[in-house]
Amino acid sequence: MASKADEIKNVQPLRSLELIQDMKWSLKRHCSERDYILFLLGINTGLRVGDLLRLKVADIKGKKKVTIREGKTRKPRTIYLSNVYDELAEYVESLPENAWLFPSRKGENPISRVQAYRQLIKAGDMADILEGVGTHTMRKTFGYWHYKQFKDVAELQMIFNHSHPKVTLTYIGILEEEVENNLKSFML
Repeated sequence: MASKADEIKNVQPLRSLELIQDMKWSLKRHCSERDYILFLLGINTGLRVGDLLRLKVADIKGKKKVTIREGKTRKPRTIYLSNVYDELAEYVESLPENAWLFPSRKGENPISRVQAYRQLIKAGDMADILEGVGTHTMRKTFGYWHYKQFKDVAELQMIFNHSHPKVTLTYIGILEEEVENNLKSFML
């Protein structure tokens, strides 16, 4: 597996709704419901994979809004689950309340970051996604689509706890994309 820093630089957001649907289909069909829900929660909350993997069923069961303490920044973060509530409710129905939300099939722990990475790579390969896919794909996809929908880099910077708007735009690949699009249409 690539180093964490390399993975962050090399993965890209999924920039089309078709690719997101392909990834969801691949995760559901070729991986597992657990992996599909991990991806669904990741692209709809923007949480880091480490924060997702620390969730327990009791943390989210029956809730449409949850406040967690982020592992990296130690800051509280409120996430809203209303847009994925029904699928989450169906998923947790068969899990014990004290269980990990993303349990490993081996033992009493959640899946590891490495396992999450492997499953996303597998699903990306199955969906013929050519750009780099990894655990940060979920967070970057959330950021990309949040920016495209609201055009509010300051809000996204706050959500991600980034130090500067340029960091946020670079992270989600917007600066690159905008420059490329501007240069393609530039004419004197």
